[in-house]
Amino acid sequence: MNFAPLPTVDAASVPADGLVLDVREHDEWAAGHVEGALHVPMSDFVSRFGEVTEAVADGRAYVMCRVGGRSAQVTQYLVQQGIDAVNIDGGMLAWEGAGRPMVTDNGSPAIVL
Repeated sequence: MNFAPLPTVDAASVPADGLVLDVREHDEWAAGHVEGALHVPMSDFVSRFGEVTEAVADGRAYVMCRVGGRSAQVTQYLVQQGIDAVNIDGGMLAWEGAGRPMVTDNGSPAIVL
């Protein structure tokens, strides 16, 4: 069985107004995340799928986790559902490495867990 290659993008190429879908767990999100990202932990993904499809509607989802493994699984699932989704190669570590902005909900310095 052949699978199409997973669509990926490097962190530096994600548009500033792109919809980032963060599938990390709550503690990872709390430590630091992309401002304006939609946080749907992979463990909640199936139950919150409607929320994701609504947010993506006419655009593309840029799927993010810490290094790219969990987000690759979610990206593959979304693509199979006919949704325009790409995996952010290297995840939050690459995002931080590219000097892209990160925030926390409590105003403390953002880090990648």
